[in-house]
Amino acid sequence: MNHTVQTFFSPMLKEEHDVAVPGAPHNPAPPTSTVIHIRSETSMPDHVVWSLLNTLFMNPCRLGFIAFAYSVKMVGDVTRAQAYASTAKCLNIWAPILGILTTILLIVIPVLIIQAHR
Repeated sequence: MNHTVQTFFSPMLKEEHDVAVPGAPHNPAPPTSTVIHIRSETSMPDHVVWSLLNTLFMNPCRLGFIAFAYSVKMVGDVTRAQAYASTAKCLNIWAPILGILTTILLIVIPVLIIQAHR
């Protein structure tokens, strides 16, 4: 038994048709197009979640709260918003560093005092 399967591929043809609209003047000039550039909203990191975690857990000198305040400021000016985001990032970096150093000092200093009295 010899079965031959034939597949027919029809090429996709793109046809153009000129349609004349009754009553409209025939214009031989090609149609013009208008391009509209829409600026997308620039996405800026606001560091709200990071600031909130620093406010709740590592908050020496209230840096986490101040960072949170800078994080939630919404300003129409992109330059000012970038400055607030940068300030919030800097404060969010320093909050855990100072929190860890404070925790270490609160453990090390009493241990050293107890060792000195023995």
